[in-house]
Amino acid sequence: MSRNSILTLGTVALLLSSMSLRADTHYPLTIENCGQSVTFDNAPENAVALGQNSAEIMLLLGLEDRMAATAFWPNAVLPEVAEANSGVERLTVEFPTLESVLATQPDFVAAMLTTLLGPDSKVAKRSDFEGLGIPTYLSPSACSTTLDAGDAYGSRGELWNMDLLYKEIEDLSRIFDVAERGQALIADFKAREAALRAQFSETEDLSFLFWFSSPSPADDAYLGGGNGPSGYIADVLGGTNAIKTEADWPAVGWEGIMAADPTVFVVAQVDRERWNLDTADNKIAFLTSDPTVSQMEAVRNGRIVVMSGAAMNPSIRTLYGAEQVAEQLKAIDLP
Repeated sequence: MSRNSILTLGTVALLLSSMSLRADTHYPLTIENCGQSVTFDNAPENAVALGQNSAEIMLLLGLEDRMAATAFWPNAVLPEVAEANSGVERLTVEFPTLESVLATQPDFVAAMLTTLLGPDSKVAKRSDFEGLGIPTYLSPSACSTTLDAGDAYGSRGELWNMDLLYKEIEDLSRIFDVAERGQALIADFKAREAALRAQFSETEDLSFLFWFSSPSPADDAYLGGGNGPSGYIADVLGGTNAIKTEADWPAVGWEGIMAADPTVFVVAQVDRERWNLDTADNKIAFLTSDPTVSQMEAVRNGRIVVMSGAAMNPSIRTLYGAEQVAEQLKAIDLP
């Protein structure tokens, strides 16, 4: 081997070594998060994750031994972290009370939605925890929306993308001093997204409608909005969201749904058991038996696919949802 080759290898080794050293978190650490500066004197040891996304990111980062509790789970936990999650207390699959969160004596609270940790939260405001010396973190995806009167989830002027999620993973991995794990997780997601885009690069004129749930068949349906995660899934798969509203979670009547006339109907499987139409099976039964709705082209041609409801929230599950839909598209008759 030449001397220059040895020097080059040595330089690479030094660079890798210095990168590894820089990956370590130095405390106190200050994170800029949703317009607030949050300082950590050390890595959290007893964290509470409010929302499935916050919890699953921590679990994928291997932080289960530093998690006190979780709450708000639309779906069952990812299979690959189910064992790790089994040792973490679950307060509720719905909105927890502030008292139940504080009873776990958290030293850090992370949340995925403003309804879990925001000005009009059903649980608490960030100041409620910060007044007790407990640092908080809100998903960048949640605070990237514009909140409108009467709309707790907000609207987006631009299509949501995974960059907001990568920022969240990077921040949490730095907070817990596991930056290298965070970079590895981000690299995995980027590769999977690229593979999906390459697979569906030739797709044309596909439109998707994403139905999360409804209190009953007579009520408006809660759908994935045009610029939210559902719109991102449609985009990754070479299509568009049939629902064009900027609201993340529009409630649309069945006349409006039929007028949207999607190529593919995506129904969510929601495991929380709040409404009868949470389950994908009950949604499909309604779509195929209702005298009017069953005449939609997508329904008549069997172009109905099932996806985890959690994928319609801005979260790591969004990419998993895109993969779910992609796999089922192979088996249906597309125009």
